[in-house]
Amino acid sequence: MAPPVKSGPRYNEMINVPKVRVIDDEGENLGILYTREAIERAFELGLDLVEVSPNADPPVCKFLDVGKFRYEAQKKANLARKSQKTQEIKEIKMRPNIDDHDYDVKMRAIHKFIGEGDKVKVTLRFRGRELSHQQLGMNLLKRVQEDAAELAKVEAYPRMEGRQMLMVLSPK
Repeated sequence: MAPPVKSGPRYNEMINVPKVRVIDDEGENLGILYTREAIERAFELGLDLVEVSPNADPPVCKFLDVGKFRYEAQKKANLARKSQKTQEIKEIKMRPNIDDHDYDVKMRAIHKFIGEGDKVKVTLRFRGRELSHQQLGMNLLKRVQEDAAELAKVEAYPRMEGRQMLMVLSPK
């Protein structure tokens, strides 16, 4: 059975290339050394030889404290994850014979959601005999599309799903 794979950078004995480019703890380039010699020099300073650029030729290694290096990398990853904005899908529900004022209120909500960087799913629900007048719903969704044109683009064009018509808008 293979040993468990460790995540993070390779260091000390895990580095399995014969020669590496070494940078010391003050940032000075020591040039290309044999991996054994580089590990010994790092231990003399009480540090580890950590591979910082494994894809270079030869790989670039630094004299660092591996625990501190991992901690800093973890902190950086957490900060990146925290500052990331997730895009949500907000839903606006309408009816085909919506009144002008109600329509304006819904459009203000759509503008607000798109301004915050979220996608908006516009759902048009048909009841009873409204289903036989689908062109009214299509006209309404075209109107929504035109009114939101400067802020949003249509990601999913109007389509019927059962008794409702759907359209998805996303920020430009």
